[in-house]
Amino acid sequence: MAHFALAADVRTQKGKEAARKLRNDKRIPAVFYGPQAGPVPLTVSTSDLQGILKKITQESAIIDLKMAATDGNVQDATVMIKELQVDPLRGDYLHADFYEISMDKEITADIGINLVGEPVGVTRGGILQYIRREITISCLPDKLIERLDVDVSGLDIGDAVHIEDIQLPEGISTAQEGHLTVAVVAAPTVEEEAEEEVEEIEGLEEAEAGAEAEEEPSEE
Repeated sequence: MAHFALAADVRTQKGKEAARKLRNDKRIPAVFYGPQAGPVPLTVSTSDLQGILKKITQESAIIDLKMAATDGNVQDATVMIKELQVDPLRGDYLHADFYEISMDKEITADIGINLVGEPVGVTRGGILQYIRREITISCLPDKLIERLDVDVSGLDIGDAVHIEDIQLPEGISTAQEGHLTVAVVAAPTVEEEAEEEVEEIEGLEEAEAGAEAEEEPSEE
């Protein structure tokens, strides 16, 4: 797993006005903390953080955070993004939480599940349905992956993939229950019901039209 460097300044001013000014200056308020550290209020460049998250997902980004204080001292820490607050309308970053990690201690993270291949059942009219798009894993930081590819090409209609069916890479484990379903190829019952409903409506309309025609008075 690649590391990304990010510079941060220790923040001395707090409050909504200070945060608004930071965002106007293309920076966002942040905080650093960990099992043995913090919390330390920070500011980071919005564009620098965006650059990292364009290359990797928030959940799997390992960052070498370089925190500069006003006295010129710089403290380095290896962190992950614990939380990133985003404006729901504009998509702007509002605040970031950086959590310190140790490279020799396991971490827990949610990673995406990517279904690979076209199931046999889909070619026969079935519908591939995602049940879970993420899985919670535990591993050392250098074993962390961005996503997990799951081959579903062998699934027929009615078949499913469960967590216990997934072969996890070496050094990665999950505490989630094995019977939980990740994906399933469902029978096309919804489409069939819709077609039957359309046919039924068309039949009723034709019957009503015929009845109306019989009731119309003759012009003779």
